[in-house]
Amino acid sequence: METPRAQRARQAADVLRRQITQGAFADGVLPGERALGERLGASRNAVREALSLLRSEGLITRRQGVGTTVVKPKYGHGLDELAGLAETLDGHGTVTNEVRAASVTRPPAAIAEQLRLPPDAEVVHIERLRRLAGIPLSLDTTYLAADIGRPLLQHDLAGRDLFALIEETTGERLGSAEVDVHAISAGPDTAALLGIPAGAAIFAIDRVTSLADGRPVDAESLHIRADRLTLHATLHRRPVR
Repeated sequence: METPRAQRARQAADVLRRQITQGAFADGVLPGERALGERLGASRNAVREALSLLRSEGLITRRQGVGTTVVKPKYGHGLDELAGLAETLDGHGTVTNEVRAASVTRPPAAIAEQLRLPPDAEVVHIERLRRLAGIPLSLDTTYLAADIGRPLLQHDLAGRDLFALIEETTGERLGSAEVDVHAISAGPDTAALLGIPAGAAIFAIDRVTSLADGRPVDAESLHIRADRLTLHATLHRRPVR
């Protein structure tokens, strides 16, 4: 059973983690334990244990004479807006893509069903390792309806978001997406590509995106580093009927 002291430390760590993610410490340096305790309404012992938790997560480092500093900034990735990674992280650095696969193929049965295609239909398969300022963030596997995907093969897949390319080449707007988010452990191959230990926690996002007319054209599986990105959304309560 969690002790009251451990509970207070966990709660303080939750607040600090959120503040770090939101950029509350612009210079990357956290205040001292006493100042943090006053800020959080927590004892120095609780603050010390909270900082130990964040250090074990690899989020901060603590060095004598230097203090507590943010090691890895985490970036917010909104789930309440249909946007590509480069659009989402605009202002944080340059997103580049290592194109690992780009070809016309037959889709797995589940993908054909998601895209409402006959089993023998062709699709365009694209796999990209996505980096921000050179650091791997996401491994994206995408299947596109052939008439949507074929024109994209002639464009800059290494430097552009697929959403923007789809809208440019089709002249149509994307409308909506169905999204499922899972927490999984990274397998050895995925971990090696993302630069994290095998077994590390990552986000697995399955997303099916449709044009404004409701036609599904893009089925994706995204494996995202949980130590570098935070998923967030603004939710609204349904009106009382």
